[in-house]
Amino acid sequence: MHSNPFTDTELLRRVAAARTEMARRGLDMALFSSPENIFYLIGLDHWGYFAPHLLIVPAEGDLILITRQMEQVVIRNQVRNATFIGHTDSETAADVAVKHLNGQCAGKSLGLESWSSGLAYGMGHQLTEQIDAKEWQDITGMLDLMRLVKSPEEIIFMRAAANAADAGTQAAIEAIHDGAHETDVAANCLAAMTRAGGTPPGFGPFLRPAARMAEEHTSWGDGKHHQTVFLEVAGCVARYNAPMGRLVHIGYISEEDAEMAELSIRAFHATLDALKPGVTARDVYNGWQSVVDAAGLPNYRRHHCGYLVGIGFPPSWTGGPRVTGLRHDSDLEMKVGMTFHLMSWFTETGRGNYFVSNTVLLGPDGAEVLNSTPFGPHVK
Repeated sequence: MHSNPFTDTELLRRVAAARTEMARRGLDMALFSSPENIFYLIGLDHWGYFAPHLLIVPAEGDLILITRQMEQVVIRNQVRNATFIGHTDSETAADVAVKHLNGQCAGKSLGLESWSSGLAYGMGHQLTEQIDAKEWQDITGMLDLMRLVKSPEEIIFMRAAANAADAGTQAAIEAIHDGAHETDVAANCLAAMTRAGGTPPGFGPFLRPAARMAEEHTSWGDGKHHQTVFLEVAGCVARYNAPMGRLVHIGYISEEDAEMAELSIRAFHATLDALKPGVTARDVYNGWQSVVDAAGLPNYRRHHCGYLVGIGFPPSWTGGPRVTGLRHDSDLEMKVGMTFHLMSWFTETGRGNYFVSNTVLLGPDGAEVLNSTPFGPHVK
C-alpha cells in the first residue's frame, strides 16, 4: 500500500479490455466509482477511498480521475495512466465531474456503476440529473467479471498473499494455548503476516473462541482462550487477498469433532476434484454436497462452498459488496486463472464442528491449493 504494483503493459491490457466491453454495450464513456475497479484500471493503492473517487473512461483519449485535492501527492507518485482533477472539501467529486463533462456528453451513452460501494445515492443522482447525456446504462459488475480471471502478474501477487496468510495462521496456531490472551494471538498473527511481506488485508483476521464461532464477522476480544479457536486469516499483497481458515483445539479434540474433521477434509478434497475448467459453480458445490449427503447429513446446506477472491479494499476481501459464490444455483463458468477461497465448513451440525479453507488457483490441469499449512486437526 505504497506504490502502483502494475506494469504499463498490464494497465494498457485492462483499459483496452474495458473499452472493448464498452463498445459492445454501445457506451461512449464509463464512470467507475468502485475502489477495486479504479485500482484495477490505474493502480492507485491507498486508504483515501473512504472519500468518493470517480474514474472517467472515455471510448478514446485520456482517463480522468476525480477525488480530493489533498491526495495529489500519492496520485502523482502512483498513477501513470490518468489525468487528475482534484476538488476542495467545499465541493464534491460530483460537482467537479458535472463541470468537467457538461458540454461533452450531448447525444452520448454513459455508463455508471449504480451498485458501487463508492457511489452514494446523492452523488449518483447528481451525476445522472445534471450531466447532459443521451442515456445512462448501469454497468455494475462489468469490470468485476473481468477481474475474476487473473493475469500472470496477478497470480504472482496471489501466491505471495497466500504465503503471508500461512505465516499469520501458523503464528496464531503457535501462540494458542490454554489461557492464551486473545490479543496476544492476534498480535502474533498480524506481526507474522507483516514480516512475510503482507499488507493490511481487506478485513480480518477473524480470531474467535468457540463460544462465538457462529458469528460471521467478529474477531478477537480481551479474554483468554480455553476452548477451540476459530481462525480465518487473509494475507494481502498489492491489494490481492488470499484467505484461509483453520480450527485449533486446546488440550484435546472430542471424538465427534475428530469425525467431523475427517469429513470436512474429505469434502474439501472432493470440491478440489470437482473444480475444473468449463464446469459451473453449481457443479463445484455439488461435489462438496455429495460428500455431505453420503455422510448422512442431507439436510446440512451451506450458502456456498467458497467464493472468488482477488483485489479487495476494506471492509472486504471479497472484492466489493457482492460475493461471487460457488452456490448450488449458480451457472458461472469456471475458467483458468480464477482464484477462490474454497471452504469446507461444518458447524452447528449436531455431530461436531470443523472448518478448513484455503486459497485455490484454477489452472489448466485443475485446482491448486496455494496454502501450505496442514489441514489439521490442530490440537494445542
